[in-house]
Amino acid sequence: MAVTVLSSSLSLACGTVLTNRIAKSAMTEGLADASNRATADHARLYRRWAEGGLGLAITGNVQVDRAHLERPGNVAIAGAQDREARGRLRDWAAAGSVNGCSLWMQLSHAGRQTPITVNPRPKAASAVPVALPGKQFGTPEALTGAEIAELVGRFATAAAEAREAGFAGVQLHAAHGYLLSGFLSPLANVRTDEWGGSLENRARFLLEVVRAVRSATGRDFGVAVKLNSADFQRGGFGIEESTQVARWLEVEGIDFLEVSGGNYEQPRMMDSDGLTPGEARSARREAYFLQEATRLRAAVATPLMVTGGFRSAAGMTAALADQACDLVGVARPLCVDPSGPNRLLADPQAMLPSPESTLRLGPGWLSARSPFPLIKMLNGFGVQAWFCLQLLRLAAGEAPDHSLPVWRALGRYQARETAMATALVR
Repeated sequence: MAVTVLSSSLSLACGTVLTNRIAKSAMTEGLADASNRATADHARLYRRWAEGGLGLAITGNVQVDRAHLERPGNVAIAGAQDREARGRLRDWAAAGSVNGCSLWMQLSHAGRQTPITVNPRPKAASAVPVALPGKQFGTPEALTGAEIAELVGRFATAAAEAREAGFAGVQLHAAHGYLLSGFLSPLANVRTDEWGGSLENRARFLLEVVRAVRSATGRDFGVAVKLNSADFQRGGFGIEESTQVARWLEVEGIDFLEVSGGNYEQPRMMDSDGLTPGEARSARREAYFLQEATRLRAAVATPLMVTGGFRSAAGMTAALADQACDLVGVARPLCVDPSGPNRLLADPQAMLPSPESTLRLGPGWLSARSPFPLIKMLNGFGVQAWFCLQLLRLAAGEAPDHSLPVWRALGRYQARETAMATALVR
């Protein structure tokens, strides 16, 4: 096979060489056991994806605090791991590193977006609740300075455990409204101490975490950051502030920066309209955040990864050839087409499946553009549930179920999440 820009390698500052430019972006798996440890399903799923041709795979968010999960089935590394937990992490890392794939662990803390079934009083930058109907999230409590310092240490410990297990690097999740992202947002962070107010103060937590992780793991271990280009909320974190944070992260020497956007209130990362007033966004090309990445590219030399909307080999190749990004991230299509990267690398005309061609909405399913906030939210979560259930089938060694209606997927997903929350070992 002739080497194209899509199949070309990429050398990172830590010394890792990615075999091609196709990356799996993080997706929540929900496969952990009741003690939030990795399972055989993680290994089975990530081996399947690695064999599918990825150059880079990033895990779903591994939490640094078991009281602040994004969902009950998250893996969590809340301190030094025992022998059993470390063995499970090693199995996951080994399986996801076959076929030349570089497997990185995403580290996160859900902050105010912790489900109420996990924690009714989660910790966050400030006591600003998530503005969504349905009482899915409790009113948060502001972290103290001592608690923030402890969390910096937790990220460093988790990164050291990832290295010990055989992962090639970690990605710090500072996007989509989770804790690190919440500190960056002037809407979610209304603190008046050294952790709030100016952008320099709001970015302090993220930068301290980057430094602590580097200190704990060394320069030959990968450290990346997932950053919102914007929250797409009026008065929120925007592209100008994102650009400055990217400059600071470049000084810290991160290996790559993944460009994303949105949060639960404004879920642009899922190509959905939000429930809060949003900023206008110009018409996009195939990828959701490519224009925002172009602005960041003008400011930093850090390798950029763009995720969201990529479907065709031609579109990916064009983005790379234009130097708008260095890595193209793919997520949902891999839930129904785990071997898609191999096809993209082999055929310049290849296409990944799009949600429109994959989803079966079923009778009576309302438009995602509904003017009713609750309906909009249910549609968004329904689509997410559909893909999550397909992921579970892949992890079990099964084929995707394209006949599953979205409305039925949402019911099954919610029942599973409730059962898992009840079963959690507190």
